[in-house]
Amino acid sequence: MYTPEFAKPKVLNISQLNFYIKSIIENDPRLNIVFITGEISNLTNHYRSGHIYLSLKDEKSVIRAVMFAGNARTLRFQPQDGMKVICRGRIAVYEPSGQYQLYIEDMQPDGVGALTIAFEQLKSSLAEKGLFDNAHKKPIPKFPKTIGVITSPTGAAVQDIRNILSRRYPCADIVMCPVLVQGESAPSQLVDAVKRLDEYNACDVIIIGRGGGSIEDLWAFNSEELAYAIYECKIPVISAVGHETDFTICDFVADLRAPTPSAGAELAVPDKDELMSFYNSQLQYISSLADVKLKNYSNLIIDFRRRLSLVSPQSKIDEYERKFDVLSNKVESFVTDKINKADSSIKATAAKLEAINPISVLSRGYAIAQKDGQVVSSKNQLSIDDEFLIEFSDGKIIAKYIGDFN
Repeated sequence: MYTPEFAKPKVLNISQLNFYIKSIIENDPRLNIVFITGEISNLTNHYRSGHIYLSLKDEKSVIRAVMFAGNARTLRFQPQDGMKVICRGRIAVYEPSGQYQLYIEDMQPDGVGALTIAFEQLKSSLAEKGLFDNAHKKPIPKFPKTIGVITSPTGAAVQDIRNILSRRYPCADIVMCPVLVQGESAPSQLVDAVKRLDEYNACDVIIIGRGGGSIEDLWAFNSEELAYAIYECKIPVISAVGHETDFTICDFVADLRAPTPSAGAELAVPDKDELMSFYNSQLQYISSLADVKLKNYSNLIIDFRRRLSLVSPQSKIDEYERKFDVLSNKVESFVTDKINKADSSIKATAAKLEAINPISVLSRGYAIAQKDGQVVSSKNQLSIDDEFLIEFSDGKIIAKYIGDFN
């Protein structure tokens, strides 16, 4: 049977077929922008090139996909096997293998925000590395001399921090580090501020933070570089980001988390009024305690003196001295009395002797005759021409016996 030339089938090589299929698919406007949801599998992340290769699957089918480095760098989270995502991209054919695949331009988690997933992934990674461990937390000084403040110079947070620090602890100096707290440049400025304060040892404690906002507004404080800068900082860091319900990576790695910037300022310094009240109460307590102690010691001293006096040699000496004085007085009285009596007796005897004293008799006109030392009491003791001595009251003479006087 004759077959016309135009009706004969055209024989194509593989390259021609793949090119033809590629042109059909890539020229279909419905395949140039597609949104596909599926579960990630066979994920391969080429860290050197930055390209991400993966498959997307549902219950029945699988499609290969690739996300080139330029688009992968915009991801706010780390894709993982088993994660359900929504991808925007285009369908194209890779000619060498004849395989069609999805070229992903944007990827978002299905059901949970990309930033939320990125936050949880970074939080889990840093926790595993020990950046949040309490063992690494530095104590906040009780009486800081200088407080470093890292925040926006135009926000309400900086005014709140200044006012509270000045009111509670006016003697402390404040070192301000003005930075951006959101936007692309914010993370690097925050990191640089922490490192500078630490490098120059410019303060005793650092407050880093900003006012509240959405997760996008606070995202600068979820930087991995900032987490390591705070972790390696030798100065204690207080994280004061957002409101009480807001949490950032900065909160977990900091030495102390404050629910708000105002609370961060309150945690950084003591309250002067509370200090004055405390020290006044302590002064009163110490004064009363000192009074009690002094009184107790005074009573102890009195008691010790009393007890010591009972066994002290001095008390015995004093007692002996008192007895000696009594006995001395008695002896003195006794001797005086004896002397007086003796004196009276001597005077009486003297009077008696005086009365019989020959000299006294002689003074009354009498004389004593003596011969050879013997008193001549009779004329018969003398012979004629005997010489003898006559003693008068005022002297002696020699007489001669010449005979009797008729």
